[in-house]
Amino acid sequence: MLSNLSRWLTYTCALLYAILGALLFLFPTQLAPVFAWKVTAFMTITIGGWCLGNAWLAYINARRWEWKLVYSSLIYLWLFGIGELIVLFIFRYKLKLEHPIAWLYFITLIVNALTAFVGVFDYLRLRPTNKLSGIKFTHLQSLPAFAFVLLVGFLGLYGLTAQIGDIGTNAGIFPEVMSLFTLRSFGVFYFALALGVLPYFWDRSLNAVLHHSYAAYPLVVFIAAAAFIYIRLFDFANRPGGRAYFGVYLAVGIPLTFVFIKYGTGVSRN
Repeated sequence: MLSNLSRWLTYTCALLYAILGALLFLFPTQLAPVFAWKVTAFMTITIGGWCLGNAWLAYINARRWEWKLVYSSLIYLWLFGIGELIVLFIFRYKLKLEHPIAWLYFITLIVNALTAFVGVFDYLRLRPTNKLSGIKFTHLQSLPAFAFVLLVGFLGLYGLTAQIGDIGTNAGIFPEVMSLFTLRSFGVFYFALALGVLPYFWDRSLNAVLHHSYAAYPLVVFIAAAAFIYIRLFDFANRPGGRAYFGVYLAVGIPLTFVFIKYGTGVSRN
């Protein structure tokens, strides 16, 4: 496995994301005007959902800390931190760092990116194995992962490349008009999620994919909860794309609940 430094940096990410996420999720109206860039309350609570999900993902990975289980969700976490930090750099002229919440977001991403660089260095130095062990999932069972990568990867690439005014950017799916800054941040999140699942096209370890799903599950829960809290913003009659926003999270979250009940969360139940 990777070094203890990598592990404790991952724990630190969990703590920082938990504090940041709780503040953004619980106080979106108050913190939206003083966040790192111009966002609405719904965008703020959604970003808080990302952070709370990342907090759990980082914690459970550091807690289990077995490379063949955690490597794919660590890849997501590393890509997220580096990608979001790059977005901040690209849009640095729009950054607002007057309030502590903005600094907390900035510092959390720096620690996340540092965790990624140390983790990659450790991997290149130690070469931990992710050799398949335990039960393998079938090719038929891999279809949901393939569909997830296609859909979420497309959303990520679109968020990274679309311009304001393109299809779906004017409250067509997300119920509010995003700035290019926000659109790119959402794009990084979705694209990192998709890339984190890619290894399961050749690594067919059931335990590993169960762990990855379990680690990422709170992302689904908190983002869906944020959408339900602000459901009044969705105009399903005139902007039916909003149904897709809800549908994706429900289509992932509900079946996973039954999967965990049947197969567990990637570790022995004994």
